[in-house]
Amino acid sequence: MVFTVPLLASIPSFASDIPRRPNIVIILGDDLGFADMGAFGSEIKTPNLDAIAKNGVRFTNFYTHPTSSPTRAALMSGVDTHVSGLGNMDEWIAPNQQGISGYEGYLNDRVTTLPEILKTSGYHTYMVGKWHLGKAPNQIPAARGFERDFSLLDGAGSYWDMTNFTGASPKSVFTEDGKYLTELPTDYYATKTYTDKLIDFIDSNHDDGKPFFAYVSQQAPHDPYHLPEEWRSRHVGEYDIGWDAVRQSRLKRQIELGITPAGTELSERMWFLPDPITLAPVSRALLGKKMELYAGMVENLDFHVGRLVDHLKQIGEYENTIFIVFGDNGAEGSDLFKMISGSPGSRDFLFAAMNWSQTHPNAWGGPQSYVAYGPMWAQVSMTPFSQYKGWMAEGGIRNALIVSGPPVTRPKGSINDGLMHVADIMPTLLEIAGATYPSKDKEGHALPPLIGKSWNPLLTNKVDSPRSKQDYLAWEIFGNRAVRQGDWKLRWQYKPFGTGEWELFEVTKDPAERKNLANDNPEKLKSMLVLWDDFVLKNHVILPSRSPFETLDDTMPMRVPVDPGFPPLIYKKQFIPPKNLIEGVKN
Repeated sequence: MVFTVPLLASIPSFASDIPRRPNIVIILGDDLGFADMGAFGSEIKTPNLDAIAKNGVRFTNFYTHPTSSPTRAALMSGVDTHVSGLGNMDEWIAPNQQGISGYEGYLNDRVTTLPEILKTSGYHTYMVGKWHLGKAPNQIPAARGFERDFSLLDGAGSYWDMTNFTGASPKSVFTEDGKYLTELPTDYYATKTYTDKLIDFIDSNHDDGKPFFAYVSQQAPHDPYHLPEEWRSRHVGEYDIGWDAVRQSRLKRQIELGITPAGTELSERMWFLPDPITLAPVSRALLGKKMELYAGMVENLDFHVGRLVDHLKQIGEYENTIFIVFGDNGAEGSDLFKMISGSPGSRDFLFAAMNWSQTHPNAWGGPQSYVAYGPMWAQVSMTPFSQYKGWMAEGGIRNALIVSGPPVTRPKGSINDGLMHVADIMPTLLEIAGATYPSKDKEGHALPPLIGKSWNPLLTNKVDSPRSKQDYLAWEIFGNRAVRQGDWKLRWQYKPFGTGEWELFEVTKDPAERKNLANDNPEKLKSMLVLWDDFVLKNHVILPSRSPFETLDDTMPMRVPVDPGFPPLIYKKQFIPPKNLIEGVKN
């Protein structure tokens, strides 16, 4: 069924004496790393994003999910992914999760969405870019509250045409204003076209006096690194020095900027990566060229952000627009040895690798190439954190966040380290818009409660964090899992990126997660496990019977989500829980 939200009685009338509500622009970078913007320590030139940061606030303790669609589900719904339908990514649903509510692989009809509520409350709602939350007619952006859209429904694809680069779905699916497209504009380039379309949407209704919500969900800088030729050679030779030196330079700038405190250590270089100084110059140059292309992708993204900002200034809307800028997960550690680097993007990568192997490096960035920069540069993008996309280390789930515009009254250009989460965006924006989250849908079914905390007391300088020391955040996907409460973080990951056991880190002192304190703090470990069990039962978490991160080691124990009537169990990962356990969790 198509899910809609009833008109909310608590929304104020639109009388002329009521101040005009702010426009809202969310700019989401796909796989954009924590340290990839100049305002967060990067050597990559991002003057337009940096200007938004200078006019607003940078947040350094903001969490998403470790992969794309779960983050987008939390952003759109404000509830946990195991409730909204993205308990696992559609591409990786495990056998024991099939057919269970919360694991549909798309944004389900048990939840309402941010654009549905904003549209009902008097906002225009626009979307451009990547959706990744369902392809069926009742799952596309137009069915979930967007008045106008130009959307890529898949998780990735070519920037030049409809090529999807995966054997499972070789042609990408697009919609425009709710209609499936059979072809793209003749001058299509993803980042440019998305920006063009959004500007057209805004202009089409600019004179009616209503505010707008714009979800700018860019593909960039997700691989493949496709970009116009003039953007491919802006950093020639700059990255031949190798990943270690660039990462150290970024950390130095982060400390100077106040992004990380003095004394912060870098995470250890991934054990399977070479010391770049041991490589031949030609090897360093070839690997450095991948990072050159990535930097060009980020700079091209920044250029088109500047186009949008300039247009809003020209039409008199900039000063009344709140901007929220962040990346959807950690940087992608993919390249031609994806299987080694341990990314969930490994599915069908051979299809892309075959194209890559036929392309000369001088043609990288063009329509027939497939280039990604690998785990060595992903660690650079996630400076100073450990690991990257797909994993529960800080490098997989912590992201740079910028918020500017009304109603931000914290000092411009300031930095805050309050504990924040992507699910907070729903209650924050509803409060800004004067809207109320409904308790029921139009058919009388109860909606799940929001899990986020409004940022408005933080944005208006009344508090320094939206969460108390007792509040906690929790994650699970692919069987990897984590809990963050106050200064502490609990983490379980598959080998070899994890230990196959619970690890405990004091992340405020050790953001690189270099020292596992589980053995030294048994009581803290126990209390954090209580939070994990609470999260499992509240959100009906079912650990997968099969994960993309499984190893051949069949002795690895896992903590199983159980019904309150059953004690916690330990079982081997290939064991599927008894039917009564699954039904108990499901109900």
